[in-house]
Amino acid sequence: MHTSIPTPLFILEMANNHMGDVAHGVQVIRQFGVVCRDFPEFSFAFKLQYRDLDTFIHPAMQGRHDIKYVKRFSETRLSRADFDGLVSEMRANGFMAMCTPFDEASVDVIEQQQLNIIKIGSCSLTDWPLLERVAATHLPIIASTAGASLDDMDRVTSFLAHRNKDFAILHCVGEYPTADDNLHINQIDFLRTRYPNVRIGFSTHENPDNFDIIKIAIAKGANIFEKHVGVPTEKYALNAYSANPEQIRRWLNAARYTLQICGVEHTRLPANAAEITSLQGLRRGIFVRHDVQSGDVLRADDVYFAFPPEEGQWTAHEWSKYSTFIATVPIQKNAAISQSNTSLTDVRAWATQAAQQVKALLEKSRITVPGGVDLELSHHYGIDRFQEVGLTMITIVNRAYCKKLLVSLPGQAHPEQYHNQKEETFHILYGDVDITLDGVTKSCHTGDVIHVELGMRHAFVSQTGSVIEEISSTHNKNDSFYTDDAINRNMHRKTLLTYWMDSAE
Repeated sequence: MHTSIPTPLFILEMANNHMGDVAHGVQVIRQFGVVCRDFPEFSFAFKLQYRDLDTFIHPAMQGRHDIKYVKRFSETRLSRADFDGLVSEMRANGFMAMCTPFDEASVDVIEQQQLNIIKIGSCSLTDWPLLERVAATHLPIIASTAGASLDDMDRVTSFLAHRNKDFAILHCVGEYPTADDNLHINQIDFLRTRYPNVRIGFSTHENPDNFDIIKIAIAKGANIFEKHVGVPTEKYALNAYSANPEQIRRWLNAARYTLQICGVEHTRLPANAAEITSLQGLRRGIFVRHDVQSGDVLRADDVYFAFPPEEGQWTAHEWSKYSTFIATVPIQKNAAISQSNTSLTDVRAWATQAAQQVKALLEKSRITVPGGVDLELSHHYGIDRFQEVGLTMITIVNRAYCKKLLVSLPGQAHPEQYHNQKEETFHILYGDVDITLDGVTKSCHTGDVIHVELGMRHAFVSQTGSVIEEISSTHNKNDSFYTDDAINRNMHRKTLLTYWMDSAE
């Protein structure tokens, strides 16, 4: 039975606090079940520890109650049937069943019981025979890292990743209880940065009355939490680092509150209508400096920005090099511009998409472009026809000599034009291009060189997509003349992108 590790997951560690008493263990599970059912948004696992004591403890050490852990493990021994009963009780109370094995024989038991998750304790993190056996199971794995060196963690993470295991690692301090000064919660940041594709959690052993630590761990990005629990009775006292049911309730309430206020992590937070309304009222509105006629395109000299904005008014946030405002009715001096008197065309989304297409073609062609160069998108008949008629130009240098890269997307044509001040040489770096010079069309391919003399009419189209290196004398922006005068009259046929290589504007 394969189970993925849910998010967030809270692991209640019973360890040996069943005290070798099955009835007590059942009561522990039931009392924490009552608490955890009040937190349906969380996933919970109850965790045991397994050791095959007859083989785990050296034959010469059997019965040596003068040795702390030999005595502890021996006195809390349970049979396989006892553990089966505890696992059944966990599942009856809505818990996932989980276990830390300390030897290979215990992994066999975990598989037979079909537990949900297997845990690697800090003391076993680099027990390679045990790790090999655990990795041979189909169970997700959670490993604690107390006392581990960086090299240990790198090796174990690599070991599990290369075996395509579903696993997580926990920041853990093996001090029981852990003093506040030794918690080092910033290790969660360190682990998330070092292992960006691995889930990171926190195994906690601080004073169970401290409910601030869980808040910090969640804010750091941990989403798996392990805590020792127990139920004190007249017969069984609770140790200093295990939490009772009421402490776990307060611990979970602290987690619930923190997750609520931390909110969205992996995407931008959702729109907040109250926030948007508040900020809108603090923006500068756009006003006209003088009377404007219907059909006028508003330029920077035609407008000014002032506070406060009027209801429904366009603001300075809509005004950019990507925006074109056209008056739809006459507008009087000092009046606000809004949807009622102007139309707005914003080409930002289109420019971003076009830049991504150009970058993809450049990557395909394996042509390297220097950083910091501008991307000039020519849309001769408007952006809605850019895929049909258009060109992208990247100016590398423009001095007494000029070098550009001309990028044609598949199926894109560049309309006929000529220059009176410069002559050009085209070197086809990538793709196939049909170039027409003074009415004569020639099919050109990668490596071909074409000379364009002064006054020579030239146009080209690429069905496959192409990159042309243009080498010329100095380029003057007023030295391009199109034989279709409708293009010459189009004063908005260029869009310039400055920061397009790392992220399109």
